[in-house]
Amino acid sequence: MASDLMDKLVSLCKRRGYIFQSSEIYGGTGSVWDYGPLGVELKRNLKDAWWRRMVRMRDDVEGLDAAILMHPKTWEASGHVDGFTDPLVDCSNCRRRFRADLPEVADGQCPVCGTRDAFGEARQFNLMFKTFMGPVEEDANVVYLRPETAQGIFVNFQNVVTSARQRVPFGIAQIGKAFRNEITPGNFIFRTREFEQAEMQFFVKPGEDVEAFEYWKAERMQFHRSLGLDESKLRFHPHGDDELAHYAKAAFDIEYEFPFGWKEFEGIHNRTDFDLARHEEYSGKRMEYIDPTTNDRYTPFVIETSMGVDRSLLVVLADGYREEEVEGDERVVLGISPKLAPVKAAVFPLVKKDGMPEIAEKLSAALRDAAIPSFLDASGSIGRRYRRQDEAGTPFCVTVDGQTTDDDTVTIRDRDSLEQVRVSTDQVIPWIQERIR
Repeated sequence: MASDLMDKLVSLCKRRGYIFQSSEIYGGTGSVWDYGPLGVELKRNLKDAWWRRMVRMRDDVEGLDAAILMHPKTWEASGHVDGFTDPLVDCSNCRRRFRADLPEVADGQCPVCGTRDAFGEARQFNLMFKTFMGPVEEDANVVYLRPETAQGIFVNFQNVVTSARQRVPFGIAQIGKAFRNEITPGNFIFRTREFEQAEMQFFVKPGEDVEAFEYWKAERMQFHRSLGLDESKLRFHPHGDDELAHYAKAAFDIEYEFPFGWKEFEGIHNRTDFDLARHEEYSGKRMEYIDPTTNDRYTPFVIETSMGVDRSLLVVLADGYREEEVEGDERVVLGISPKLAPVKAAVFPLVKKDGMPEIAEKLSAALRDAAIPSFLDASGSIGRRYRRQDEAGTPFCVTVDGQTTDDDTVTIRDRDSLEQVRVSTDQVIPWIQERIR
């Protein structure tokens, strides 16, 4: 059933223009995906919601957009060159490669061809993509596509302190691309080789890190609840001693119950002073903070919140997908929160005469002018048009009918409750604006 649900979701995403297989006309690129017209809007809305809450609504968090290509010593200092590896085994029969720590591989059976005892010794495989900077492919010119966005924040710590005149405690946030050469990616956009992260590193005085850690745990969970997600499908997962990253003093995952099980889509970590101290060691530049009031010198501890944008988008899609029966008919609905929905309103002229198409076009244009994404649909029966918009996740459908020409009112239908209200055309924009905030 879980597999069926994911297949339906993947099919819907392609059919409605959310997500396409990358380079599909050439057979596709493994675990790389393109976002279509609706998908790119949903992704932008999700990132905007994160940025608004993390940066624009706060005076203690600054924004940053660090480069993807960084000095290779960055990744030596962070531990990625030596430690960012997965154990890899090869099947001698089908020649496929797998992570050795997968349960289906650990018992000695190939999950693709079924051959037993076909694996050799595990080898360590670095997950970073390597490339070259400059015209000659020499070792001196090796650079990496960043496997995380956090290091761009750490190396700019002093720059932000100085230019933004911030005082600890404060945070630095950014949204950006990261790349990992995953051995066993899968589950649609859950585990991919190219993805986006929304990360915030919050710098605190040592000794104040535990309180800050608890604050950001609660704050991040509240953010996901504000997106209208099913709370019964959200939970914290604490990392045990055997799960903690080398830099972490404590860590919690925020997990969602996907059709394929409980999986993490955001992490909150107490990174201590590991990153700043390492960059000071490798660069020779001081990363200490000097308190302007007390003149105390210390290397700040860091509380990290790291959200996978693509995984979070999959959470929104999976949480919103439902199938139900309405008056004897089946309908598929993407019950996405109106503030995240790619298209906020669809406008329908009931028939193609009596001036209705012109009124609908004018109303749709007015919605767009008010920064409310709208879609004009004049083809097919009204019921079919409703079903198309339900499946696309559009929360409101506005119908121009015969009464519109008499009293200048239209019908607005709610996607979830199916309730219909009559609203004056000059009140359509404020009516929708109130419900998409």
